[in-house]
Amino acid sequence: MLRSLYSGISGMKNFQTKLDVTGNNIANVNTYGYKKGRVTFSDLLSQTSAGATAPAANAGGTNAKQVGLGSQLASIDTIQTQGSMQTTNRTLDLSISGEGFFVLEDGAGSQSYTRAGNFYLDANRNIVSSEGQILQVANGIQEGANGAVTGTGQAVGGTVIPSSAQSFSIGSNGTITYVDANGDTQNAGQILMAKVSNPEGLTKVGGNRYQLSANSGDLAGNALPYGGLVTSGDVGTGTINSGYLEMSNVDLSEEFTDMIVAQRGFQANTKIITTSDEILQELVNLKR
Repeated sequence: MLRSLYSGISGMKNFQTKLDVTGNNIANVNTYGYKKGRVTFSDLLSQTSAGATAPAANAGGTNAKQVGLGSQLASIDTIQTQGSMQTTNRTLDLSISGEGFFVLEDGAGSQSYTRAGNFYLDANRNIVSSEGQILQVANGIQEGANGAVTGTGQAVGGTVIPSSAQSFSIGSNGTITYVDANGDTQNAGQILMAKVSNPEGLTKVGGNRYQLSANSGDLAGNALPYGGLVTSGDVGTGTINSGYLEMSNVDLSEEFTDMIVAQRGFQANTKIITTSDEILQELVNLKR
């Protein structure tokens, strides 16, 4: 069989993957905090029919004769560049200017990280994500059954906005404050952030969330007092903006261009297979 057949097949598979990634980017063009994907290719093995020779006294050297055997998928990258900010003027809409992630914890105690800052209050006045994971803060407060604040919570955990609060706000350093029934300003904790040495190595788990992987590195903060988590500005993390949401970093013009390139690349590889098939047909017809 002709080597070009298998080269064409490898190219078709790779461009199908590129179209899959491009389609996912376009589908998430309006997803808050979404980071686009990118596909890169590399060549496969090359078959050497003649090796290179060194120059001799009366003869020049020659280069190797090699035939490539197709392409392969080199990587599918997550591009962690900053997305543009959308003004919402809603207190619980948060964005990060710079590096870092918000930290969420589910009911099983598993932490995940996100750039999507659309948060809400649940029935218990916890600050939660759209899927109900609790936003992690330092020194949050708790509330008793009668609505009275019962004291300071753990160093790392959730917090509540007391039902008696007249209003609340979130500062650029993540400090949550509220005005109590007496008109006094009270502190409800400080939003914690996560930073890793290789953000592009984080694993996507759906719902705009990431988790640590073997190549993301550990959390950049000291183990104490927040178990590797940090507050805004520590270890190079960015500032928190209340009333803004970070949009997807997908550029539609770039994605449409990549889609055209992938489509034409797929068509070119199908042409390789068609041409190789015609040559094989001619060989079969030699015996007639």
